[in-house]
Amino acid sequence: MTDLRRLALATWNGWERFFFTPTSTAPLAILRFAFGLTVTAWTATQLPYLFTFYGPDGLLPQPPAIGPWQWSLLTSTNTVIVLSVVFLATLLASIALTIGAAPRIAAVVVLLGLIAFERRNPFVLNSGDILLRVMAVYLVFAPSGESLSWDRWRRDRAHFWEFPCRAPWAIRMLQIQVSIIYVAAVWAKLQGDPWRNGTAVSFALRMLDQLRAPSPEVIAASGLLTEWLTFGTLIIELSVGILVWNRRLRPWVLGAGALLHLGIEVFIMVGFFSIAMWVLYLVFLSPEWTERTVLRLRDRWRARRAAKPSAAPAEAREPAVSES
Repeated sequence: MTDLRRLALATWNGWERFFFTPTSTAPLAILRFAFGLTVTAWTATQLPYLFTFYGPDGLLPQPPAIGPWQWSLLTSTNTVIVLSVVFLATLLASIALTIGAAPRIAAVVVLLGLIAFERRNPFVLNSGDILLRVMAVYLVFAPSGESLSWDRWRRDRAHFWEFPCRAPWAIRMLQIQVSIIYVAAVWAKLQGDPWRNGTAVSFALRMLDQLRAPSPEVIAASGLLTEWLTFGTLIIELSVGILVWNRRLRPWVLGAGALLHLGIEVFIMVGFFSIAMWVLYLVFLSPEWTERTVLRLRDRWRARRAAKPSAAPAEAREPAVSES
């Protein structure tokens, strides 16, 4: 066998192991639960402005002009009834996805709902909403209901706390998505002068219409601090995009990324972007650690429930003893 054939065979075997060697579905179940909660919250936050942002009598009475391949439910039919049905269906599907009731069907409905809202009025949304849509695509095909789901409880209650192994290709694709997001973000930022000369964070902290609260003047007015924060942001994002594949460095770079998004969330109104990124980080959960943690929490919950009935009679008998 030639060296080229050996290399091709090794590459193919590595591809097969990475994408298709069955692994525990525990991390996928946690991802489904967290994503479902996030999309439920996202949908609920649309309610106060539902008809203002997306209705026929709102800020954008007619859907924007889109291409022939960008169809959605709310661009083809622009009525209050259809808008209400889409909202309710998306909300119920988000809840179903959270608990794992027909999760693939629920993910399809969530995906269609997200697309409907995003294409009806793209001017009130941001990249966080697009990220939720991308995650929903993979959950349509992923076996996210195999563990910790209503479907599993209904189908095989005796083995509910077991975690069947399935091909992890959906998780792998989302892991790759993390790297793409951060490497692409660094590349795009380096095309602009503010990120190269260290003033980008200073500009961000002065966008008064986008800030949750006035930024501390000691930070916004300090050229040295804003330079550190600007270049530090680039270093963290590049580190997450590349070093996340190193198992030893993974917790550190993901921790730095989580703190970066926490800082963004505290100071700047970015919708669900930071929350969506935190949820996306869950694709790097270790299957073994996730299983141990879930079972440990189950055992603690069971022990607490078992202790309650025995404590109640003791409390009930105590007054009678003191009276005698």
